[in-house]
Amino acid sequence: MVSSTEPPDQDLGPGLAGLVLVSTPIGNLGDMTLRGLEVLRQAELVLCEDTRMSARLLTHYGIVSRTAALHEHNEAARIPEIVARLRAGARIALISDAGTPLVSDPGYRLVRAAIEAGLPVQAVPGANAATTALVLSGLPPHPFLFVGFAPPRQAARRAAFEALRGAERAGLSATLVFYEAPHRLAETLLDMAEVFGARPAAVARELTKRFEEVRRDTLPELASHYAAHAARGEITVVVGPAPEEVAEDFEPLLVQALQTQSLSEAVAAVAAATKTPRKVVYKRALEISKKGVLF
Repeated sequence: MVSSTEPPDQDLGPGLAGLVLVSTPIGNLGDMTLRGLEVLRQAELVLCEDTRMSARLLTHYGIVSRTAALHEHNEAARIPEIVARLRAGARIALISDAGTPLVSDPGYRLVRAAIEAGLPVQAVPGANAATTALVLSGLPPHPFLFVGFAPPRQAARRAAFEALRGAERAGLSATLVFYEAPHRLAETLLDMAEVFGARPAAVARELTKRFEEVRRDTLPELASHYAAHAARGEITVVVGPAPEEVAEDFEPLLVQALQTQSLSEAVAAVAAATKTPRKVVYKRALEISKKGVLF
């Protein structure tokens, strides 16, 4: 299904009906946009990830719109009621505790439901921790891959990082951006160092707040630092892209294997030994054979 919503030609007016995703500050309340404030003032209902957290922002700007909680535990149950209100012409705003809604925050299922119902969905852009950390990191800003939070358990986390390494061996070359909880930062950085190696990286902490910090170093050095100095606050980790040679680091082993094994046997052995996707190794094996490298 293809759908589109024509954006308004001017600032949102009091007659606008629909769901509006409003970005909020990630720390400094002064980063709230004028357009976002106007939407929140006009909204019949403001859906908040945590109404207690959002109350600080709304109170600061004298906004008295009614609020209600929408979080991962009640989103599915609340969707029918909210969609019904939108169908009736309600103006509803959606905000998260900080930053851009849906980015590692609730709201995706509601947005999908509204779109599928043919209801207008618009967004008011603003602060975002991932892009703020990215531009402060000193690492290549594009392309970048926003991963969000890594799995909390080490086994799953390592598997997720290994999957990314596999994608890099298959040709992915992008700066990686993660969110992380302060109490897991040191162990996550250590896992990153073991899987990704001594890449340049940055840890951005408490962005836009009084104690903002951006520490830039290699992954092993950052892991060592935060193992000795417990981190606090909201954290974003930015990891530099894989070196260019990563995509071909299996080739010498593949050439050697092809000397004594069939193509399929060599591909299977090298893919297993280097944890490179089999289709990537197979493609390179065919190229080597066609060029007559072995003869």
